[in-house]
Amino acid sequence: MIGRAALFDVGTFVVGFAIAFVLYPFAIRALRRVRSEQVIQDELPDTHQRKAGTPTGGGILFVALAILGGALATIAGHSGALPAVAGLIAGALIGFADDRSKLRVGTRGIPARLKFPLQLLLAVPVAWLATVQGGPQLFLPVTPWLVFPLAVIAIVATANAVNITDGMDGLAGGLTVIAVGATALFLPGAPAGEKAVAMTLCGALVAFLVFNRYPARVFMGDTGALAIGFALAAMAIQQGILLLLPIVGLVFVLETLSVIIQVAYFKASGGRRVFTMTPIHYTFHHEGWSENRIALSFWGAGLISALAAIALVRLLT
Repeated sequence: MIGRAALFDVGTFVVGFAIAFVLYPFAIRALRRVRSEQVIQDELPDTHQRKAGTPTGGGILFVALAILGGALATIAGHSGALPAVAGLIAGALIGFADDRSKLRVGTRGIPARLKFPLQLLLAVPVAWLATVQGGPQLFLPVTPWLVFPLAVIAIVATANAVNITDGMDGLAGGLTVIAVGATALFLPGAPAGEKAVAMTLCGALVAFLVFNRYPARVFMGDTGALAIGFALAAMAIQQGILLLLPIVGLVFVLETLSVIIQVAYFKASGGRRVFTMTPIHYTFHHEGWSENRIALSFWGAGLISALAAIALVRLLT
């Protein structure tokens, strides 16, 4: 027999998917009307240059639905939604400002020297909510002076890792469904309110993928990517699995490491490169892999890493 909790999770996912699936065509048309068009970097290959003009900012819809799901769960008496909702709002605010800057000025958005402090500033209340409402962290001593700074760093790092990965049709969205779904459903400690946020987000993201798969009709933008990163980290912190977050989101970590390695080696060697192009999914693209092949391969790697995190928890707890 399927329990009531499982039915609640499935129902929340289905409702999130259905609403988003119906609304995305209208959202795409609205984004086109306001000329919310993706800015394509000059160094990207011709296959990406053809995407110029595709509307961005599609993350606004799945973020709004996930926030609504958390609010309704809270009204219904289910606790635990606040950290994830706060993460969605904080990340979306920074991402929206960044997307708006790109569209209005035609640049790469808010300068890093400003965006990074903003991320740290807004990560503080999200980390506080997640640590206060959550239990002790697995594999970490119960020392707030250690846990809280790690939580703030984890939120900012996860947000930027998801944002870096969001450079190919369907890639970040699919990886997010895997990571958020694993965190909320299969790792211990997720309260019902958090599950409501997570399942609404996953359902809306699957609907988003219908329109974001290659060739994409809409992109999530920094609004969606940063909101996802903030919320995913908040969920992991609240559940006490902060140290498992790099395993759950291993592909996000590897994508980020590829950029760090490339930049560091480029500066140290006077202009030489380790990879053809970073994030590393672009290297595979330059080697002739199609966007669909890259997305499916990376999703498979993300699924394996999420299963590894689940197995590790079951083994050690």
